[in-house]
Amino acid sequence: MTGRNALYVQSGGVTAVINATACGLIQEARRCHEQIGTVYAGRDGLLGVLSEDLIDTSQETDEDIARLRYAPGGAFGASRYGLGALATHRVQYERLIDVLQAHDIGYFFMNGGDGSMGALQQLSSVLAELGYPLVCLGIPKTVDNDLAQTDTCPGFGSVAKYVATSMREASLDVASMARTSTRVFILEAMGRHAGWIAAACGLAAEREGEPPHILLFPEVPFDHERLLTRVEACVRRHGYCAIAVAEGLCDQQGCALPSGGGLAPDQPNPPGSVGRFVGELIKSRLGYKYHLALADYLQRSARHLASGTDVAQAHALGVAAVQWALAGQRDVMLCLNRLADQPYRWDIGAVALDKVANVAHRMPAAFIADDGFHITEACRRYLLPLIEGEDPPPYRNGLPDYVHLRLQLVAKRLRFYAL
Repeated sequence: MTGRNALYVQSGGVTAVINATACGLIQEARRCHEQIGTVYAGRDGLLGVLSEDLIDTSQETDEDIARLRYAPGGAFGASRYGLGALATHRVQYERLIDVLQAHDIGYFFMNGGDGSMGALQQLSSVLAELGYPLVCLGIPKTVDNDLAQTDTCPGFGSVAKYVATSMREASLDVASMARTSTRVFILEAMGRHAGWIAAACGLAAEREGEPPHILLFPEVPFDHERLLTRVEACVRRHGYCAIAVAEGLCDQQGCALPSGGGLAPDQPNPPGSVGRFVGELIKSRLGYKYHLALADYLQRSARHLASGTDVAQAHALGVAAVQWALAGQRDVMLCLNRLADQPYRWDIGAVALDKVANVAHRMPAAFIADDGFHITEACRRYLLPLIEGEDPPPYRNGLPDYVHLRLQLVAKRLRFYAL
């Protein structure tokens, strides 16, 4: 064992419940204080580790740590920062070892998505090669729900609840004005590679003809003419058309839309560009006025409408991470296993990091309707338990009352390191 203290890192895009995981982890580490000393958090993720900007969570009160359960965003800061190969980035890894040794760190918890699990796998492997074996555990998190080997990803259930609610409420607004105003409503949801969030919008429709009428997924190649035919028929029948589109919509050749923007292949479209592309196509060809809503950061930060299931799972994973680490598990990512749909039952397991690192889990064909424009009953059965329950934050003066942590940094023991 290399050290007694623990280091927790929030990595990648944050969610409405990532701090619930931090809450569970810190609370459980305090309960197990005889085995684990101080829990440090990297300020702004791995960047904080490299720069020795470590937050001492022991300076936070038990009450404030408990209130973390209700806070959106990343309480300790997160970043999208990858790790290079040892052959070209040896100095980087030697710096990481220096920081870990200086602060007696033996446990490393990374809370992130598939890219983060790739970074964690790389970190663990290289440090072991350099003679600093670290107990590394991954904790799943991503609103996109595209992590492999887990039933769902903490953060997704709350986004699903938010977009389904937003779709239902906005559609009622559009329906009431469609005769003299907007005929087409478009909600652009996150999801560069997978359509899980767009699919969740489909939960708003419980009966035939209810909105959303059309869902557009990255998994289904976009067909201009089929869409226009469907939109026109929908407006004729219902007076309006509500559409949810994933930001990663692709054409028949698998290229992200809108094409011709001069972007690099791996560079995402600017927020709203896909929804606007769809809206302008409909307007130019059918003459219908449209309104575009961009959920963007709102969908992943809406802690006031978080799913009770999502919060409970996120917190439980934080607790389990400490327990599994103390039990000798390493180089694994914790995962959620579905035991039953109704009533929804789940437990926590683990999977080797190399099974999830940089692996994107897309929607299965069985979850997409035969016409490619909606979800199936199988998808609905999968999604519904994930949005169940409410776990609202405390309110003060009519607004959510979120905790403000001290975020006290430990004294630096090493030389300055230029990132």
